[in-house]
Amino acid sequence: MTTVTAVAGGIVCALLIVFVAVLAATYNRLVRLRNQADASWSQIDVQLKRRYDLVPNLVETVRGYAAHERGTLDAVVAARGNAMAAAQGANLAGRAEAEGELTAALGRLFAVAEAYPDLKANHSFVALQAELANTEDKIAYARQFFTSAVQSYNNAVQTLPTNIVAALTGFRTREYYQAAGDERGPVQVRF
Repeated sequence: MTTVTAVAGGIVCALLIVFVAVLAATYNRLVRLRNQADASWSQIDVQLKRRYDLVPNLVETVRGYAAHERGTLDAVVAARGNAMAAAQGANLAGRAEAEGELTAALGRLFAVAEAYPDLKANHSFVALQAELANTEDKIAYARQFFTSAVQSYNNAVQTLPTNIVAALTGFRTREYYQAAGDERGPVQVRF
């Protein structure tokens, strides 16, 4: 009987070790996925701040050529301020909405610039426009990476057996960044 008890105890002990190892590996996987989602959001944030920094220079360049377009310039400045404020504490949906407003205001600014040949030929304006376009591409790529990271994380949080560990340790699904209507496709200019 002692041999049977020892074997049973060894089996229980081995199963317990395997269970703890699986639990630890699952938990560590969730932590890695969460950190990847956090890091990918940070990349979006860096690019958005870069865009915020470019906007005042762009507005000042346009102001010199199109001073009577005050309403458009003010709208860009206000949209930038709203986007920066949303970055300080709004949820993802609020931030996406504010970023969409900024994108739309910038689109209107570039539409106004089309009416000024001297402005379109200005080296500073062309360089700022190219830098902003480059930044927009980086933002789009960072958003795509964030969406992929959140999808991987959410899949892990919602599928068996990881969802059991996630529920026990406080991991919750994350919100996707939903681009506002103006950011989902090309801006249509109407005459």
